[in-house]
Amino acid sequence: MNNDDTNSERLNGWRTIKRVAPYLWPADNKAIKLRVVLAMIALVLAKVLTVTTPFFFKAAIDSMSPEVLEQPVIMMVTGTISLVIAYGVMRLLGVGFNQLRDAIFAKVGQRALRRLALETFEHIHALSLRYHITRKTGGLSRIIERGVKGVEFLLRFMLFSVGPLILELAMVGLIFYIVFDVRYLGVVVVTIALYVWFTFRITEWRVKIRKEMNKQDTDANQKAIDSLLNYETVKYFSAERREASRYDDSMRNYERLAIQTNYTLGFLNFGQSVIITSGLVGVMVLAAMGVMDGTLTVGDFVMVNAYMIQITMPLNFLGTVYREIRQALVDMGEMFDLLGQPAEITDKENAPDLVCTGGELSFEDVDFSYETNRSILHKLNLKVEAGQTVAVVGPSGSGKSTIGRLLFRFYDVNGGGLKIDGQDVRDITQKSLREQIGVIPQDTVLFNDTVGYNIAYGRPEASHEEVIEVAKAAQIHDFIMSLPDGYDAIVGERGLKLSGGEKQRVGIARTLLKNPPILLLDEATSALDSETEQGILDSLKSMGEGRSVITIAHRLSTVVHADRIIVLEKGHVTEEGTHEELLARNGRYASMWARQASDSELEIRKPEELVGARKGTKTTELEKSRARLRKDLPTI
Repeated sequence: MNNDDTNSERLNGWRTIKRVAPYLWPADNKAIKLRVVLAMIALVLAKVLTVTTPFFFKAAIDSMSPEVLEQPVIMMVTGTISLVIAYGVMRLLGVGFNQLRDAIFAKVGQRALRRLALETFEHIHALSLRYHITRKTGGLSRIIERGVKGVEFLLRFMLFSVGPLILELAMVGLIFYIVFDVRYLGVVVVTIALYVWFTFRITEWRVKIRKEMNKQDTDANQKAIDSLLNYETVKYFSAERREASRYDDSMRNYERLAIQTNYTLGFLNFGQSVIITSGLVGVMVLAAMGVMDGTLTVGDFVMVNAYMIQITMPLNFLGTVYREIRQALVDMGEMFDLLGQPAEITDKENAPDLVCTGGELSFEDVDFSYETNRSILHKLNLKVEAGQTVAVVGPSGSGKSTIGRLLFRFYDVNGGGLKIDGQDVRDITQKSLREQIGVIPQDTVLFNDTVGYNIAYGRPEASHEEVIEVAKAAQIHDFIMSLPDGYDAIVGERGLKLSGGEKQRVGIARTLLKNPPILLLDEATSALDSETEQGILDSLKSMGEGRSVITIAHRLSTVVHADRIIVLEKGHVTEEGTHEELLARNGRYASMWARQASDSELEIRKPEELVGARKGTKTTELEKSRARLRKDLPTI
């Protein structure tokens, strides 16, 4: 690791610590500040007691020296027993203050963890759809998990291990200098300096290995989650061995690095023992010489030994603690980098809520592209009057689904404007915008919870009776009641326990319950069979009454009832009109209609079935449409 990398990591480490500090010392919470102060007082008291305890041990040893034994037995026994009891009390108080410190600080630490986790969770939801399309779910979950654990470790060890260790070493060094002489202090300082230097150098080496381990761990976890989310696809292509091999490749690299960390840990532990033992022997030799020349007592010898053992124990953990702190800072840095990821779509300062008076939608000269070199919508003009149903059809890649994403403001337009009742969606709050729009997507994804929970997601405060009512309207109530647990049946992750049609009907019920003034139907019946589709279309048609509805469809039979149909190609409108008008024009829409008929997706039906008995439609016009279809079919 070069100096630039090391300096960069130090800067990132300090940045991370500064980011954590406000959670431990919140400006608006005096109770938390008081807990921090009390915990620090308990910590200092615990260390003072720990450092003074060997004095009582020394006194107890000296009380049993030959000179003292010549005194009356009662005085000798009383003094020794009192010192031993005092020694025990001091040790007990030291442990007690440590436990008191932990108990006082527990709420501070857990509150900081909860706030950080919540902030990260909320921020991820605030990030744009563009970010979530490109993210790796498994890797993201690992970053959050390691980041939160890193904060917990930093709080526990940096505050209650490294800080107290430094305080204890300073106090022991001062005692050696005052009670004994500078030689003892010199040996202790040299020992600690060598120990810290050796530990940090080897740990730096081990941190590099640990970083690579994390990388392989994240990669393996991502592959595992990705494979499990695509369980059916794996089965379709009999790719179990292929997926296992990809996973095992990452785990093989992880295994190799894990073995290296074990080897380096053994080297670190042995080197630390050599340094500590040498220091201990050096101090004990000085103390033994002092006892022999009469300048020190046996109690002094024992006290020196006690202090060296006392500082040896926490020093033994220094390598582990340092490595874990370094790793915690790295993990926390990744999480804070995530928190620093800017949200692409944000509300303007003091933005008002949307006031939806009728639900009129207006796309005015809208330009949009996901990437700078690929235009999706170009000068799109589309208006949906209040209470009107407008269908958008066209080939794949024409920009149909993009209209829905812009309507929900998952992205902002690059040019032009999108307005609802005259209010530009960029000028109002996102929450109020999305509260006024309901969507039934092509692929309804459900939470791994009950059917009832998923339907009630549209309006959580709805009563159970209301949930049942919309389930009946979506023609799924009978199916739900056939399940062993009824509305309490668990649907599985992403709703995998339900068929595509069942999930779609749950999605329809969920939106029916939300009861929004604006409705977006994005291939809403694509997963349904023809018989069920007709019933759902009736429900959706009834649901759309009095609302502004945009229907995005590939199957043209589902949009013949629309007040207006828009044909979209390469991001702009090429045709516009009612179903009959577009058929009569014999253009792009008529060609699409004929092609779907030839593919048996549309059957020649009775006029009232084909067009849904559109109000005001004459039978002669329908017969002309059927005759034109028959004429075109042989040539396709």
